[in-house]
Amino acid sequence: MQGRDEMNRLLPIFLKLAGRRALLVGAGTVALEKIGSLLKTGVRLRVVAPHARPEIRQLAAESKLDWVERAFGPSDLDGNFIVIAATDEPEVNAAVYREAVARGILCNSVDDIPNCDFFFGSVVSRGDLQIAISTAGESPAVAQRLRREIDEQLPEDLGPWLAQLGELRRDILATQPRGEERRLLLHELAQRQICDSALCSTRQLARTGREAARAIAGHVYLTGAGPGDPELLTVKALRVMESADVILHDDLVGPAILDLAPPHAVVVNVGKRCGVKNITQEEINALMIEHAQAGRSVVRLKSGDPLLFGRAAEEVAALTRAGVPFEIVPGVSAAFAAAAALGRSLTDREWASHVIFSTGHHAQSHNREALPAIEAGTRVVYMPGRDLGLLAAEWMAEGLPPELPCAVVSRAAQPDQQVVHTILGKLGEMEAIAAPSLLVAGWAVRKIAAERKTEDSAAQFLPSAAE
Repeated sequence: MQGRDEMNRLLPIFLKLAGRRALLVGAGTVALEKIGSLLKTGVRLRVVAPHARPEIRQLAAESKLDWVERAFGPSDLDGNFIVIAATDEPEVNAAVYREAVARGILCNSVDDIPNCDFFFGSVVSRGDLQIAISTAGESPAVAQRLRREIDEQLPEDLGPWLAQLGELRRDILATQPRGEERRLLLHELAQRQICDSALCSTRQLARTGREAARAIAGHVYLTGAGPGDPELLTVKALRVMESADVILHDDLVGPAILDLAPPHAVVVNVGKRCGVKNITQEEINALMIEHAQAGRSVVRLKSGDPLLFGRAAEEVAALTRAGVPFEIVPGVSAAFAAAAALGRSLTDREWASHVIFSTGHHAQSHNREALPAIEAGTRVVYMPGRDLGLLAAEWMAEGLPPELPCAVVSRAAQPDQQVVHTILGKLGEMEAIAAPSLLVAGWAVRKIAAERKTEDSAAQFLPSAAE
């Protein structure tokens, strides 16, 4: 009988079973569950049981396994590499285990922990990648739950990527001498994306080595970091970050996102906040081009989405002029995170037929639309500035009513997120709120604002159908 201290000293291993013989005693439902896993390995499987499920009979008819139609005998163990006891009779399973131990053959007795030399793990697979989870037989249900959770998080294309990486690794082992440089190269490749193109920087790195690769043109990824919550980072954004040599990030990209950068990456803050510019846009462009032309994978990491107030147009133009290949990786805009913080949609079938995105410096509308047309939308102002009273005055001069619901969202989707509700006429009375913040205004956010008032007082803020 095995004690708990013995159970805690299990060695996780992966066995090569192709062409080897294995014995399965039993041909019922439990045995059928094991057959699927065993046959995938290429093992030569023999099943011994007086009766068998129709599925097992069919597999035998297709010569995918041998079925011996009788009860187990000790001699059935001879010549086998492993054995699995999966009958409905505990005494038979125990007898199989005893005979296997006497012959030095590894045995698994299903759902019988003391009579097991090994356990079947709950497996997540992506091609050649296998992640096996074991609870030493204590709770297969927990192992299955963890398998599902891991499976949901692993990219579906991980298997093909691993196959490509394996091909590059074999080429490197065959062509480059053993040593620290080769070891570092293999570790660096494991952090990178691999494309099919012959110009793929990762493939060129594998062919030429780390030093020579510096002379090969790299790639720039204009990447959205989302509003700050790492869980709102897209899968593709995470992948390009993990393969980056250089990350040039805005000041608003927080530590929780930057912590995802690989250890070898150079991480540089190129942010500009509150009018303070430690680096010009031209200098940022030059950094991207310089690193890319040195053969590096460059991630230009921007808060929110790179195509919304992120100066992407200027950077795209600079990269195009320099002949540097680039790709745009969209992100979750802070506007959507702010709407989620409010618990409201930016559009509404009755009150908001469009959305206007602007910055604090360009928030004023020059289209003097007649009421209620200018109210039939939601206004989202990025970086609204500190003088909200001036902005409110401009909007009311356009014809927007002072009762228009407004909300200022600070640090949307981050742990210290803050939401303040008010109306347009009182926007200038608000106390300062932590940056970065967004202003959301419009009847689409009215219900959240109305929660701080009675239903009667809220009703007076809503335009009537006649208006």
